[in-house]
Amino acid sequence: MEQDWIHGLIGGLMIGGAAAIYLLVNGKIMGASGILGGLADSSAKGQARAEKLAFLAGLIAVPGLLVLTGAVPAEAADTHVTGNLAVLVAAGLLVGLGTRLAGGCTSGHGVCGISRLSPRGLAATAAYLAAGVLTLLVFRQLLHII
Repeated sequence: MEQDWIHGLIGGLMIGGAAAIYLLVNGKIMGASGILGGLADSSAKGQARAEKLAFLAGLIAVPGLLVLTGAVPAEAADTHVTGNLAVLVAAGLLVGLGTRLAGGCTSGHGVCGISRLSPRGLAATAAYLAAGVLTLLVFRQLLHII
């Protein structure tokens, strides 16, 4: 029996737990795009900037540490990302554009918005999931790029 779903369950619990702790401690939604945006546009000052930097450092460092320590086997961390640089750049730009248009990202709308039954979060999550399915169908089935 496949056991891969366990990694998804554990990851989801970790993200949900982190979102709950972030909301309880800071009184703010844990949206990665908002956190990154506050650093990029220099609107975060002092303690808020330090918190945002610590959050992003953990977001980047923890997965690597889990693989390095053997807590997660390296083969489980394989993402199967394409080697096509044009596809990666286009994907990054489209994700960034979608994040700006939706006023948030998957962590803000999908994790925090849905858990709070936010109509805006529910609508944004439905829209980005539909766009993801459509994009996959077009790029994989019609264009054979991915």
